[in-house]
Parts: sequence; C-alpha cells; structure tokens
Amino acid sequence: MDPGAPLDVGPRLPDDAFMPILYRDLVRANTHPLNRFNDATQAEVEAWEPDRIPIFEVYMRMAEELAKRSTCRRLQVGTVITDPLLENVLAIGYNGNVRGFPNDCDSPTPGKCGCIHSEMNALVKAPGQLRDKVAFVTASPCTMCAKLMVQANISYVFYREAYRRNDGLDVLREARVAAVRYDRWREAWRHGGAPSPA
Repeated sequence: MDPGAPLDVGPRLPDDAFMPILYRDLVRANTHPLNRFNDATQAEVEAWEPDRIPIFEVYMRMAEELAKRSTCRRLQVGTVITDPLLENVLAIGYNGNVRGFPNDCDSPTPGKCGCIHSEMNALVKAPGQLRDKVAFVTASPCTMCAKLMVQANISYVFYREAYRRNDGLDVLREARVAAVRYDRWREAWRHGGAPSPA
C-alpha cells in the first residue's frame, strides 16, 4: 500500500450521488430524516419541516460561536470540520494571528491583515487522509482556503455568508466539492422549542 495514498476509512459517495443541496447519511436502514430524501424531488426537500434543530444547523452555530474568538478587525470567521456521517467534530478553527503573536491584525487593508484564516486553522488539526469530510464555515472560503480544502479531502462545504469574492466557490465547484449556502434555519430554535415561522 502506498503510504501517501488516502486511507479507505468509509463509504464514499459515487459521482451520481453528488448532492449540492442535501447530504445523505449513507445508512439506508437508518431512520434519520436525511434518508427521507433519497428519492425526493427538490420541492419536497424544500417543503420539509424538521421537528428539531437539524444537525447541520448545530454545526453552523458552533462555527458562529467560534467566530466570536477571532481577533481579526475586519471579518470574524469560524470553521467546524466533521466526519462524513456528521457524528464527530474533527477540528475547529477561527481566524487570527499566529499562536504567541499579538492578537491583532498586521494591517487594516482587506487581504493584507495577516491573520491565519479559520479554515486553515481547522485544516491543520483535521486528519488529512479521512475522505469526504464536511466543513461548516461562517463565510465562504477564499481561493487558497478552497484549494486547501480540496487537498484535505473535504467533500462538502456549508457556508452562512458569501465572502467578498466568489473565486473560492469557483475552485470548490470545479473540484466537485459541494458548496452550499446554508441559512434556511438561521433564526429557528434560537430560544428553544419549535422553529419560528420563516
């Protein structure tokens, strides 16, 4: 076995199962709500109302909380990376200066602040050879972070807001990484109980 080859640590979605809107949990016998959509139409997917907070929203809110630790003056971003089945958090990150350096930007100029991006901070901690990792990011990745995500076997990127440039999303799409703006349940379950009407 080639020591540099990715480990086969679980099921990989076939190309015809590429789903930019919805992620299957890969366990057909499971009663998890995600399996309801294996043969659903787009309209059925959009009409679905969960009875509890979706796990995607849980991870996205974790990323939002991590963003609050950012020391960047311009944009605070948080990242959570999970395994393909969304059962384990593999790594977390937020943007800021290098460990041990002042908690401040090098420059106020966009693109020159000198902060390590949240995706980079998370990717250096995530197991690189595990395939089909899922990333939840509060802002869509820049070009370099998108390239690093492809290289690190990230297969799904859910983001809350679009970054000021779309180049990173273009990189992800070209590499067949599902990039999905995820904000449907943003305001629901904020104060407990059932979702608020949208």
